[in-house]
Amino acid sequence: MCLAAFALQAHPHFPLVIAANRDEFFARPAAPMAWWQAGGTELLAGRDLEAGGTWFGLTRAGRLALVTNVREPGRQRVNAPSRGALVVDWLAASDDAPAFARRLADGYNGFNLITADLARGDWHWVSNRAPEPLALQAGVHAVSNAALDTPWPKTVGLEAVMAEALATASHADDLIARLLDALADARPAPDADLPDTGVGLERERLLSPRFVRMPDLARPELAVYGTRCSTVLVTELLADGRRSTRVVERAVDAAGHWAATVVHDLPGWP
Repeated sequence: MCLAAFALQAHPHFPLVIAANRDEFFARPAAPMAWWQAGGTELLAGRDLEAGGTWFGLTRAGRLALVTNVREPGRQRVNAPSRGALVVDWLAASDDAPAFARRLADGYNGFNLITADLARGDWHWVSNRAPEPLALQAGVHAVSNAALDTPWPKTVGLEAVMAEALATASHADDLIARLLDALADARPAPDADLPDTGVGLERERLLSPRFVRMPDLARPELAVYGTRCSTVLVTELLADGRRSTRVVERAVDAAGHWAATVVHDLPGWP
């Protein structure tokens, strides 16, 4: 993912809400969210068909993770391992986030890894640009291509929409629809609010919306890079005390055409 907001125990009826966009080159092949096996672990995730990892996933046992890259053009290594492996490795593991972070291999380009072990009730932000994992508290958080809760326009805006939707949504499908609309917002931020990450003003403008589309100079009707899919997860506490989770994914192609929405219902999860 390159943008994610998540609400942890921020509403009595919706204990977990995640809204996230994955930004990537359109030439990089990927499969939609589905159940698949990785190292003997069954996970629900999209799949990067080039490197084999994923950007967002969960297991039936209640482990969950998502990853974003850190935008730092001067420190990128072309031969670095895929950061999508971090999500798969977390989902297949059984240790807690601090132990997991201690045994991570070196060599990754900058990353933000949000990890959850819902059986333990633990959430952490893990990054190779931070000294140690940070335990996350209840509330609404967001991350893009800088450190957790860095106030970029896209993170602040998505956090605000999530907070407002949580306060006013009448049911889970209403909440999901509002968050998908928020993730599809392609309005760029004002120049005065843009970060300076070393990629130049024009690229900062193109990367500033929640929904990113960078045109192919040879074929401007197509995007060469941008938001490839939007994912929303909502866990709802039902009137009878049961818990139900719905995960929705919408993918878009380089021409801007949306694929059929993928929906996974997880009764009782986690």
